Amino acid sequence: MKTFLVIMQIVTSVVLIGSVLLQSGKSAGLSGSIAGGAEQMMGTKGRGLDSVFAKITSGCAVLFIVCAVGLLIIQG
Repeated sequence: MKTFLVIMQIVTSVVLIGSVLLQSGKSAGLSGSIAGGAEQMMGTKGRGLDSVFAKITSGCAVLFIVCAVGLLIIQG
């Protein structure tokens, strides 16, 4: 069980790092924050690959925390 959790921890950490690095930046300084506010107000937020990476990042983050807590309980 401990070996499985360690392997899952390593895999999720690599996928988490990759998905964070592949996401595009949300703003580009002051002009990006102004444009970002306009996009949110108009409801034309970019979709596609960014939303997929956001979902992958969220899922991997949750799985990473669950594995970390599981390893902590097993070690305990």
